[in-house]
Amino acid sequence: MLWRCERGVLLGPGDPAPKVMGVLNRTPDSFSDGGERMDLASAVAAAVQMELEGADILDIGGESTRPGSLSVSLDEELARTIPLLEALAGKIQTPVSIDTSKAVVARRALELGAAVVNDVTALRGDPAMAQVVAGSGAGVVLMHMRGTPATMQDDLHYDDVVAEVYDFLAERIVWAIDQGIRRERIAIDPGIGFAKSHAQSIELLRNVGRFASLGCVVVIGISRKGVVGKLTGRKAGERVTGSVVGSLAAAVHGARVLRVHDVGPMRDAVRVWSELHGWEIER
Repeated sequence: MLWRCERGVLLGPGDPAPKVMGVLNRTPDSFSDGGERMDLASAVAAAVQMELEGADILDIGGESTRPGSLSVSLDEELARTIPLLEALAGKIQTPVSIDTSKAVVARRALELGAAVVNDVTALRGDPAMAQVVAGSGAGVVLMHMRGTPATMQDDLHYDDVVAEVYDFLAERIVWAIDQGIRRERIAIDPGIGFAKSHAQSIELLRNVGRFASLGCVVVIGISRKGVVGKLTGRKAGERVTGSVVGSLAAAVHGARVLRVHDVGPMRDAVRVWSELHGWEIER
């Protein structure tokens, strides 16, 4: 399966192992690492460290999307993300993804070299976003979510969570293609923990292969989330092992990009599994 953008191939059809996407939040209120990288120097150091640990993509965000979080202003999100992107110029070679649902933020980030737009609204949050992505040649991640981060846990009813998330993503792929975004530039994310209960998140993880059948690269973000805490009884900062195991299981069943906070442990797991099993991933 292929995922590419104007700046190059993000994941090629011959790549046997999944890619590791490192999470770099410059926010005061993210559920796991809020406040840790508000200082610009700390954020730059974290990005450089993730690259050293083997991140294939860096996902930079300036607005928390944890359950119950409120949107920040455009000026605030720009102030959190753009100086970091400017400071990273020439310091890292790893492709950058901008985690935003605001078209202005995405456009500015792409102008500064970002290769991917990771949009939790699947291009529904800002009417100008599809044009920005299509015109730039960027890669894009379309994620399933109901409502907004502030309201998404208010309605968790699904008759069949796997089928309904599948149908949503299928519709968004077609819509994005109609806007001029080529299929090979599209990745999809079932949105673990976004408008889902713990049981529903587990059901989605057990059926990752079904989403892979849509013909786009599947991104899975389970790292440090509540579903891992529910299973392990551990606080967010103590969920490294559970997150790595859950991500690895998702990869075995078809996830091709693993979005994680702990790049080093995830990279080690990918290397060991690849050597022992050759990534005979279910398609």
